[in-house]
Amino acid sequence: MMRSGNPALNKNTFKSLTNTSGRVMTLDGAVNKTAISLTILLAAAYYTYSLPIESASNFVWPGLIGGFVLALITIFKKEWSPVTVPIYAVLEGLALGGISLVYATAFEPGIVPKAIFLTLGIMFSLLFAYKTKVIKPTENFKLGVFAATGGIAIVYLVSLVMSFFGNSGGLAIMDPTNSSMLSIGFSLFVVIIASLNLVMDFDFIEEAAEQGAPKYMEWYGAFGLLVTLVWLYLEILRLLAKLSSRD
Repeated sequence: MMRSGNPALNKNTFKSLTNTSGRVMTLDGAVNKTAISLTILLAAAYYTYSLPIESASNFVWPGLIGGFVLALITIFKKEWSPVTVPIYAVLEGLALGGISLVYATAFEPGIVPKAIFLTLGIMFSLLFAYKTKVIKPTENFKLGVFAATGGIAIVYLVSLVMSFFGNSGGLAIMDPTNSSMLSIGFSLFVVIIASLNLVMDFDFIEEAAEQGAPKYMEWYGAFGLLVTLVWLYLEILRLLAKLSSRD
């Protein structure tokens, strides 16, 4: 049984797929689609990041809400992913650019390039570790990461509910200005779990290619990776902000 903490890549993702074109997914194709999606996201993020903060912040909520809607459409209509995934990348990029500018303004300008390089560095390092079998996504590994991701999701949910009832910041450990060891430790744990989700994403994509999934699943595989990378980047940004607050 395949498991993943990524909501876009769960054990039922590659079941009941229809292939009307006869063309099948390949690893090279998934890599290319991931590269295209990342390029689109980075270009959109650079656009909002280059704006004045008042204008850039206006893109955050429309981008996040629009990206969430596109994500749901993509999950339930996988065959639409060649169209929905590039649009999702644009919307998420616009939101991330605005969020990044807010962090850069509130903390330090160098926090954003650090977060980008760390995110990409972790992705390529884990891809190398996965391909060389240094890290093997066994069932126990998948179960552990799945459980940890579920626990983090509950913390996020509790923090969100608290923010609706008068506590604007939610849980204290989620506050990027909270530089306590507990708060930093929590963020470090989340970054580790988000990183390990990348390994399971690689495994899902490789298995889908081996099973001859339809060609459009290359875009869907890229979407799954994008979801994890966005999560990882935001958590690295939060962690760096907390570390910066200790200076």
